[in-house]
Amino acid sequence: MKKYLAELVGTFVLTFLGCGAAVSLNCGADTASVIGTAVAFGLTVVAMAYAIGGISGCHINPAITLGVLLSGRMSGKDACGYIVGQVIGAILAAAALYLFVTTSPGLAEGTTTGANACAAGQLNGFIVECFLTFIFVLVVLGATSKTNGATNNFAGLAIGLALILIHLVGIHYTGTSVNPARSIGPALFEGGQALTDLWVFIVAPLVGAAVAACVWTLISGECCCKCKKED
Repeated sequence: MKKYLAELVGTFVLTFLGCGAAVSLNCGADTASVIGTAVAFGLTVVAMAYAIGGISGCHINPAITLGVLLSGRMSGKDACGYIVGQVIGAILAAAALYLFVTTSPGLAEGTTTGANACAAGQLNGFIVECFLTFIFVLVVLGATSKTNGATNNFAGLAIGLALILIHLVGIHYTGTSVNPARSIGPALFEGGQALTDLWVFIVAPLVGAAVAACVWTLISGECCCKCKKED
């Protein structure tokens, strides 16, 4: 079940960041937007490979799972579990992106920007910051986990790539913070709307981080292992 959950989360992140970048970059408008979207999808796979590769192998694609099945490297039961998880993850990610876009089409298209405040309103900003921080912290927890063996020596690469990707997705909406400290400093000097919206950039990242910790515990079981050792 942990492997299936890992595939669900991994495909969620791939769809959310890849398609989210495509929306934010208005993919197809010019060559740069196409290249940027392609890079976003590729870098997301790299980030998730470091995050969940040690748990499920990071297929995050039914076609890859089918290939692994037909090559005799996994059972039919696991293949079905992987594919179901992947499809559910993609649907959840698409639903989240739909929520972002419908609340502020102009932001999604890049015709207006979030700068240092919640350009589509505090509720929208809260949702965006919460989702993006959830993904960022999840990558940090996964990339630095012992479940990934030697790959955690390169955790900084996955974390840095993830931060680039979430900026591509969220910068039109909130300017992308995912870091309360990073928001508090500038807001104190800017004042005005930045101070009014500051609570969003403090509370939302903390909520997203807490959810990420819970999800990672379900996927990896690390917390349970530690508790057993302490007992």
